[in-house]
Order: sequence, then C-alpha cells, then structure tokens
Amino acid sequence: MRRTELFFSRRIRQTGAIPGDSRFRRASMLLCSLLMLMLSACNSISPKETTVSEKGESNFKTELPKKVQEFATPDRLKALDTQEVFQYRLGPGDMISIQVWRRPELSQEGILVSPDGFLSVPRIGNVQVLGMTVAEVKALVTSKLEFFYIEPEVTIRVQQFHNNKAFVLGRVSKPGVVNFPGKGTLLEALALAGGIPDQNKDTSLTKCAIIRGNDIIIWIDLQDLLRNGNMALNAPVRNNDVIYIPESSDEMVYVLGEVQTPGAIQIRSGMTVLKAVMLAGGINKNADPEKVFVIRQQTLKGDVIRVNLKSLLEKGDFSQNFNLMANDIVYVSPGGMTKLNYSIEKILPSMQILNLGVGQSSFIYGTP
Repeated sequence: MRRTELFFSRRIRQTGAIPGDSRFRRASMLLCSLLMLMLSACNSISPKETTVSEKGESNFKTELPKKVQEFATPDRLKALDTQEVFQYRLGPGDMISIQVWRRPELSQEGILVSPDGFLSVPRIGNVQVLGMTVAEVKALVTSKLEFFYIEPEVTIRVQQFHNNKAFVLGRVSKPGVVNFPGKGTLLEALALAGGIPDQNKDTSLTKCAIIRGNDIIIWIDLQDLLRNGNMALNAPVRNNDVIYIPESSDEMVYVLGEVQTPGAIQIRSGMTVLKAVMLAGGINKNADPEKVFVIRQQTLKGDVIRVNLKSLLEKGDFSQNFNLMANDIVYVSPGGMTKLNYSIEKILPSMQILNLGVGQSSFIYGTP
C-alpha cells in the first residue's frame, strides 16, 4: 500500500495540479475510481452453482443424501450369504468330547483342537479335522476305529466353540474377538462387543463395514438398521469376519465465510445447512443470507448448490435445508456493501496523500 501511495503522489505532481483546484479534484477522483476498481476485482470467493439437468434434478435432496460409498442392499447381502444351511466347522481352540459305547478306554472329554487343526484321539492318534463338521469328524473316527473294533458307536460333541468368531473394532464398548455358538449376525456381534457407547441424539451413527477375506468389504447403513428397524440389513457374520465402526469424530463438515466462528464441526444426527451455520455462531452482519453455498465432493469434480437462507427464514422455505454429509463445505458469501466497505478501508490510507478540500476531508474522516 505504501508503494501505491508513492505512485499516485508522483503521478499527481506530474500533472502539475495544485491542491484545491479543479484539476487536482478531478485527478483525485479519477485515481480513487481506479483504486475502487482494482480492489473490487480482488474480492472474496464467489462459488459458481453446479449446472443441473433440464428437469431440475440435483444430487442435493432434503432427505438423507446418497452416501459416497454404496451401502449393501438386502439383495446383495443374500447373494453374499451362500451358506444355505449353517454347519459349524471345527477349528483351533475348539474343545471336543468323544464317547465310544462300551469302550471307556476310548472315551475322552476336553480334547482340544491344536492350532494346526489336529485332534488327538485315543488308539488312533492325531487326526486332521480343520474345517470339518461334527458329522464328518464322527465318520472319520468311526472308519479308523473299525480296524480294531466291530461296528463301534461313536458320539462326538463340541464342548466349547472357538472357531466361529469375528473381530469387532472401532466405536464399540469392548472391541476385540467375539465368539458365536451358532450362526452369528451383525447385531449379535455388536451386542457381544458391548454395544455402541454414547448413543444419544447428538451422536452420528451412519455406517459400519464388514471385511470378509481379502477382497470383500460390505458397508451397512446402521442408521437404517438400528433407527428404522430394517432387519433385512442384519447381515450374517462368517468366521474371521472383521466388523469396523468408524469413530464419529472422524466425520466433519466445514463452515467458512461470513459466520461468527468459521471452522470444522463434527457431524451430529440430522446435521442440516441451518444447523451447521448456527453451530458456527450464525451469520454475521457482513453476510449475504441469499448466497449460502454447499460444496460436496461426489467425484473428482465437486457439486456446488446455492441455498437461500433469507427465503428459509422469512418464508419458512425448508426445501433447501439439505442434510449434510461428511466433508461437506458450507460457505456464507459476503454482501455487496461488505465488498464496498472492504474497498474503502483499503483506499483510506492512500487518501491521506489527496487533499480534497475541507468539505471532502470532513466527509471521509468524519472530522467536524
């Protein structure tokens, strides 16, 4: 700004104008106009709305918007559950009981399946049972005992189940390993992990992931499952599945522009544009309530839509009070007078070199 003042002062002296005459006033007003244009060109951010289709369709809706990642539908969950009839399969840590009728020397309880899947059976030795059902193990043990006994009657019972498990991680009360005595489900896994802590009205509860194997990730809409009671989303859990619930603090929206306290806000239940603006302290006196923009990244190129808060407040038009998603940006634009005041504030230091007369100076500086 100092360089600007020296430049304009030098230019005025080159014109030969004397302070107080008409040429000086014309030169001063011309330079002020140029400064106004230069500063107005350096105004604040001005988002451009995303072009919508002729039908007026938009990705922004007043109901809960479509998520960036696709949630699994009930049909997809059925397609992933290929096991028509659940059959428990033995694995490391399971405890087995073997009873042979009228053969107490062969009967034994508390036999553990070794980490490599072997079962130590009296008279027979080690038998590989990893991934086998109880019926298959019974047939195998019976066939081996037939070399020593005539028609042995074998009964096998699982005393402790440890091979039907899931790993529950993230936002649960007791993260860790949970075991199922039968066919496990997502709700059963969450219950065995102690449930979800701090589940109140301000808690954002939206999704969880079921990681199966090396190439399958199933996203479940927890809000639809738990709050709307859509039990079709209660996905079956297989052995060694990983269930992950993201922390609510990981999901933020960002409020910028002419608000009292701009910054990042943690998403809460039912986070709308109006709620986000109010959590940022509301709009300040410099804001233009007719030009509030929501920027959302659906793909590499985001979408921008304009929200008229003035119409919402004056007419009760809540059609644009959109539900926000994680990483949405809410920008409140400054008003036209704000830009003019900003330009005047930048011009005033330069006006000190322009003596426009007593009347003009009194108007600009407010002196009597």
